[in-house]
Amino acid sequence: MDLLLTTGTSAPTAGSTGPVTLVALYPGPALRLDSALAVAEANAEAEDMMDSDPRWLPELRNWLSGSSVAPGLRSVPVESLRGIMIVEWAGVPLPDGGFLLLGRDDTLERQLRHTLTESRRRYKDLVEVSSDFAWETGPDGTFVFVSHKGALGYPADALIGRDPRSLALEDAEDLPMPFDCRRAVDQSELWLKSADGTPACIVASALPLFGPQGDWIGARGVCRDVTEQVLRSNELARIRYRERLLGHIVHTLRDRLDAAEALVVAATETARALSADGCRIYRAEEGGGSSGAPGGGRVALSLVAEFGAELPEVGTALLDRIANGEGQLADRLGDVQLIGERTEYRQAVNGALLVWRTGDSEPWDDDDRQLMSGVADHIGIAHAHLAYQERLRRLSERDGLTGLFNRRTFFERLEESISRPDSGPSALLYVDLDNFKAVNDLHGHQQGDTVLKAIGTLLTTGVRPGDLPGRLGGDEFVLWLGRTDEEKARIVADRLLNGMRDLAHLSASPEKPLGLSIGIAVHTPGRGETVRELTDRADAAMYDAKKSGKGHYALAPVFQTSSSNISAAEPAP
Repeated sequence: MDLLLTTGTSAPTAGSTGPVTLVALYPGPALRLDSALAVAEANAEAEDMMDSDPRWLPELRNWLSGSSVAPGLRSVPVESLRGIMIVEWAGVPLPDGGFLLLGRDDTLERQLRHTLTESRRRYKDLVEVSSDFAWETGPDGTFVFVSHKGALGYPADALIGRDPRSLALEDAEDLPMPFDCRRAVDQSELWLKSADGTPACIVASALPLFGPQGDWIGARGVCRDVTEQVLRSNELARIRYRERLLGHIVHTLRDRLDAAEALVVAATETARALSADGCRIYRAEEGGGSSGAPGGGRVALSLVAEFGAELPEVGTALLDRIANGEGQLADRLGDVQLIGERTEYRQAVNGALLVWRTGDSEPWDDDDRQLMSGVADHIGIAHAHLAYQERLRRLSERDGLTGLFNRRTFFERLEESISRPDSGPSALLYVDLDNFKAVNDLHGHQQGDTVLKAIGTLLTTGVRPGDLPGRLGGDEFVLWLGRTDEEKARIVADRLLNGMRDLAHLSASPEKPLGLSIGIAVHTPGRGETVRELTDRADAAMYDAKKSGKGHYALAPVFQTSSSNISAAEPAP
């Protein structure tokens, strides 16, 4: 108290022994101003500050002169040898109208406060940037804080006081959640309901909160919505899986040299890839038109490959809708779910693909439909490949002019036919045109080709499966009649001879009418007769018919078995 009372009116001089004042003893800058606000006393630290930066004192004088009551605290910047420092001054009124000013270096404290403020702001910004929302739950498990952006389409106010479990998907309310965790949770994935009811995938990290007594008082954490990324990842996974299945089916089609066999295998693999109970592959019938081509007619389908469970009868109306409709067709037959799609090659319809599921199977989804379309594209290519193989086979097996089996193919097929065990006889008709040379000589080879084509049509009219019509070359033809006895062979020969009457207009002249000379050789299994011997018998009988006046048929003598006959002979060249 003595110090406060001995505040003199002037600063003590150096070496003085006067009383020590509060200004001198104060640990920081201090000074006393008189009633005119002039410096009456200053300690060494205050004097140093006035010497280094005199600008702060006028600011304090303005502050003091404008205060009608105790001025309180005032902070001013002061430039010193240590740099800019912030000094907080406390102004105390004195009885003589002056003021006692006591200063405190506030630089470090201000820096700490600023740093803390910046740290909080930085933390807040990082939370906002690194997550979709931050949250905190209270002891009752409800939200007590949600960052201002809100979450899952809800504003923050709509979530405060709400139980997080009300956001869980159905049948998931009892699963562990980070909002009421008792231990730290790091990058936990869970699905919640958005405000619009759609599922949202959330990745959450959280820490539990405990009170002084160790009791749980809530949890705090951040969440990030990764729905888009998860859906995109799932979609990519489905695409890759679909591509693997489709690639397997494509390799199946390509690795098989026989296109017809490849389609059978493809039907099996398609059903398995689509988790279907069965699959059918149809092919457009030749001459059935093509809706994919300008002016094309309706496409007629025939079954070429099948796999799986039995399917109720599929009517032509359904197949017509698949082949001649637009896009995929989904339908039901009782408890069977069907999905069908037409196949194309170069924008022309060449078949259809049909798969089905029975019972309580899952309905077709988008992945199934896209895989179905991919398979249908490659089945269309396989159909085109099969058609190309068949054209090549026809070219190699058939006579280019008449469409009959050529010489090589005929004798190969005949060799296979007579080598099979059979229950009865068969017959070979050797046919030669009468007066054909005159047609070429008088009317040219174009007319001759017309005659040969007409004979080809005559030989194929009324033939049965297993019969083999062929052209050996020139005007020589053959007809193998499987399981035909002598009487039936004579009937066929008469039919051919009668059919020549309709070709009379193609004759060279009335004097040289077109006709047929036919030799019939009946083959009996088990006697060891070779193709060469059978052909020779029929050829000899044909010459017998020509010698009898042409336009007739003759029957070859019955084959006589002998030791020389039993040895195998090469097919006729």
